[in-house]
Amino acid sequence: QVQLVESGGGLVQPGGSLRLSCVASRSSFNFYTVGWYRQAPGKQRALVASIGRSNVANYTDSVKGRFTISRDNAKNTMYLQLNSLQPEDTAVYYCNRKFPPYWNWGQGTKVTVSS
Repeated sequence: QVQLVESGGGLVQPGGSLRLSCVASRSSFNFYTVGWYRQAPGKQRALVASIGRSNVANYTDSVKGRFTISRDNAKNTMYLQLNSLQPEDTAVYYCNRKFPPYWNWGQGTKVTVSS
């Protein structure tokens, strides 16, 4: 079972940037298409970006052009660069496989966009 640890969240003003990190406990992380999810207050968790083994990335429409997903297989790590943040990006961000069966969910990292 792969354990996941997310970090990098925080409070940022609208228009600001953050870089989230997801560190996996096992190198088997590198064999899967993985993604970043977010869960806003009162809403279900939703996938916002994913990246395959060949580094092909996909994004939900609301973050295209603002978020960039990447991975460093040597470090069992995935990143999400968040630019031009908006209040509606406020959520807890999680990483996991794109397709089930999912690994155990980490604690997530909270992003708050507010002036």
